[in-house]
Parts: sequence; structure tokens; C-alpha cells
Amino acid sequence: MSEQRSGCPINLTLEALGDKWSLLVIRDMMFGNRRHFRELLTKSEEGIASNILADRLKRLLEAGFVSRADDPSHKQKAIYSLSEKAIQLVPLLAHMGAWGARHTDATHTLSVRAHLLEQGGPAFWDAFMDELRVGHLGAAPKGTGPSASAQMQAAYEKAMKGVKQ
Repeated sequence: MSEQRSGCPINLTLEALGDKWSLLVIRDMMFGNRRHFRELLTKSEEGIASNILADRLKRLLEAGFVSRADDPSHKQKAIYSLSEKAIQLVPLLAHMGAWGARHTDATHTLSVRAHLLEQGGPAFWDAFMDELRVGHLGAAPKGTGPSASAQMQAAYEKAMKGVKQ
């Protein structure tokens, strides 16, 4: 990483994640379970360009937010996984989503996960982070209750049904 402007933790967080795309790539991996380059490219709500995506994935790899492994089902593909460092961004993203849902013109459909994260609070965030650890880090499953991921996906799909195509 380049020279830092200061030792302030907010500054250092912004230096690590503050560009336009890094948090969106992490968001798509975290909430959309997009693990391949093509998925991240074609399913981006914001329409990320392939060269920008490649650059952000490289930066995120170098900074330790994601890892890359060969896809055993296809030798020309790679699977990207969130690191523990990235998984611990869930509370930050929950707060950002809640703030954005309250103070911007966010759509209902794209706000449903933010609302669930806000309503669920730290216990819900912890359950979601545990699920991410299972899927991305190979950790053993902890809970037996309803999946936080499944609850957010069901809420999103329900919201999508209400949107006129």
C-alpha cells in the first residue's frame, strides 16, 4: 500500500476501502454470493467495467480482503473468497446501508437487506458473519436457527415480486 496520510483509523479505513468500487465488490461477494469474475462483472447493479473490476480485485487481494483459488470445476476460472478482515466489515456495511436507506433515494427493493440488518442488530450480524465464514473460509457451521442469508434473500425476492417488470 502507498504511504498513508495519517495514523487516524478512519483515514486508514478510507485509504483501504475508500475508492468507488472496492466496497461494492465486497458487497456483491458478501450479499450476492458472487464468487467468480464473470458474476461480479455481469451482475453488478452499478455496471462495473471489466478493467476496473480486475484492478479492484487485485487491490483487494493485495490488501488481504479477498483470496483467490483455482475453481476445481473449470481450470480457467477462479473463485474469490472473502477473508476474515472483509467479513468483519458486516457491521460497517449494516450501518452504511441503514444510513443510505434513511437519507438517500434508495429503492425499496435494494433496501430490504439493509432494513433486515438494521432490525436484526448485532446478533443478526454475528449470525451472518458466521455463515460467511462457513462459505468463504470453510469454518464449521455454528447455528441451527434460520439462516440470516436465507432471510435476506427471501426478503429481497419478495420485494422483487412487487416490482413491475
